[in-house]
Amino acid sequence: MPRQEREAREIELRKELIDSLVPDWEYPYKIPNNWVWVFWGQYGTLTAGSGFKLEYQNFTEYKIPFFKVGSLKYTDQDGILWERKNTITETIRQQLKATLIPSYSIIFAKIGEAIRLNRRAINDIPCCIDNNLMSFKSPIEDYRFIYYWTMTLDLYQITNATTIPAIRKSDLERIPLPLPPLAEQERIVKAIERLFSELDKAREIIENILDTFQNRKSAILHQAFSGELTKKWREERGLSLDTWKETTLKDVCEINPKRIDTRFLDDTINVSFIPMTSVSDTLGKITDSRIEQLEKVKKGYTNFIEGDVLFAKITPCMENGKIAVVEKLHNKIGFGSTEFHVLRCSSDLYNKYIYYFIRNQKFRNEAKMVMSGSVGHQRVPKTFLEEYIINFPPLTEQEEIVRILDDTLQKEDKAKELTDTLEQIDLMKKTILAKAFRGELNTNNPDEESALGLLKEI
Repeated sequence: MPRQEREAREIELRKELIDSLVPDWEYPYKIPNNWVWVFWGQYGTLTAGSGFKLEYQNFTEYKIPFFKVGSLKYTDQDGILWERKNTITETIRQQLKATLIPSYSIIFAKIGEAIRLNRRAINDIPCCIDNNLMSFKSPIEDYRFIYYWTMTLDLYQITNATTIPAIRKSDLERIPLPLPPLAEQERIVKAIERLFSELDKAREIIENILDTFQNRKSAILHQAFSGELTKKWREERGLSLDTWKETTLKDVCEINPKRIDTRFLDDTINVSFIPMTSVSDTLGKITDSRIEQLEKVKKGYTNFIEGDVLFAKITPCMENGKIAVVEKLHNKIGFGSTEFHVLRCSSDLYNKYIYYFIRNQKFRNEAKMVMSGSVGHQRVPKTFLEEYIINFPPLTEQEEIVRILDDTLQKEDKAKELTDTLEQIDLMKKTILAKAFRGELNTNNPDEESALGLLKEI
């Protein structure tokens, strides 16, 4: 190459290098001196997905996977996609004009509410992706550094403010990436994976304990509502299962009773207000409530009294078990979310008995089957509760069942502590990632050549 051409090329390369670096006034935070801030789009290739015609979907026998946004759910512990619900041939790929995504690209959602889930996945063989997805291919053979870094990004924050959220490729390209030297990238990955492995072992132990508890709890509840739990109690009193009755829930429980008449009450009096967030799905209790003036809540909210049972009717609150017995209320009057069904027991039914009955997973699974409404806003209809067949014993045996369940299931508090620990593990992982990409894992060698050299090579 002639000297003038070589010099012109060197000038061009220097300009490309400068353009790839983030200006110092745009640095998100401080990084080690031998790291550099580079725009994400300058460090590899971002590729949008392709259209996927219905006529080519649902074939599983071909060689090229074609991933859709739902495929991101199906990854192993290393983030590798294993779902093969859709595959195509090379001929079909060319007909669709679908881009072939190289192996070990990082794949994520770019359109729709799936962005909010912030899922990341990796393809271990060349594949195609639909037009709701985007991929990034790193120029470095070890893709895991970028994979872990993308897990720190909340991509929903850069979506367009439109009816359907979407991410522009140009916005992704301008995201600042903290780039360490290659050797430091490798050390960071090893540190992350070592720490994550220890946390995953702790998670597995806790999840096994929770599974054991839930299985035991389900078995006890089955015994409670089939009469097995109090078999000995009945025998001691000369009673049999013949004392149990079978009827519809509406015959022994008023569903969404008539609201109290507030016309003759002082609007300035304070009453209890219980939003959905006040009911703990783990404990099945009202953990806190607000005090509001009657005037503010008497219209547009559900009304209940002490002793009523609240049953969250909307997903996912119902599935999670947001069910509670209403206890002490301010001025004995309560209002709350309209997403509660209110159950008021007759004199034949103990409210804590029906509380345990409807909080049972079996009941909630059956309720889930009849929910209706748009996705994400499905509700249990009132008629399901009214027509539900319930088998129950006399009041004294109901009280004995509740006593046993109260004693046996008090470990739910321990289960909550374990659930909180799982949440802490997730937070610890986020903290590890945050420290990793600030150079705070004590892995950086300040004497190593700057990452600028790596960027020049790329």
